[in-house]
Amino acid sequence: MAIVAFLRGANVGGHRRFRPSLLAKELQRFDVVNVGATGLFVVRNPGSVQTFRSELVGRLPFDTQVVFCEGADVLALESRSPFQGTPVDQDHVRFVSILTGPVPGRLPAMPFGIPSNDDWYVRIVGRKNQFVFGVYRRHMKTISYLGRIDKALGVPVTTRNWNTIGAVLKVLKT
Repeated sequence: MAIVAFLRGANVGGHRRFRPSLLAKELQRFDVVNVGATGLFVVRNPGSVQTFRSELVGRLPFDTQVVFCEGADVLALESRSPFQGTPVDQDHVRFVSILTGPVPGRLPAMPFGIPSNDDWYVRIVGRKNQFVFGVYRRHMKTISYLGRIDKALGVPVTTRNWNTIGAVLKVLKT
């Protein structure tokens, strides 16, 4: 089964820059499909995850965390996300944050807002295993609040727009 590799903090704000499409070509023996510009890959023929991880990390021009998810787990998001039937207007964006490791303790009760429930820019609405779902407001201040998800959950995360996850779903289904 395919796996999905999420790179944390790559090609964001001009830092840790690389060309994901070129990297995918270098890793073609694993049947890698690049999705987007931030380091998100569907790996259709990963073989051993450890072998693929070594190849991927060895070809990156910087150190970063890589989170792997089973393709089946990502496919399950389509039917199990808290976004089912929830309309979102043009001022709000749905996203998924992927936990980079285990949560060291209890998570806060959900839903909750960052910075607060009354005046939120980022709202965490649910969790399913290593996936945390949320909505953020389109606003200049939002980027700093997205950076606070790590602290709120007690573990680093890597975040992707729900539309990007939709693109991953399409690749996994082909």
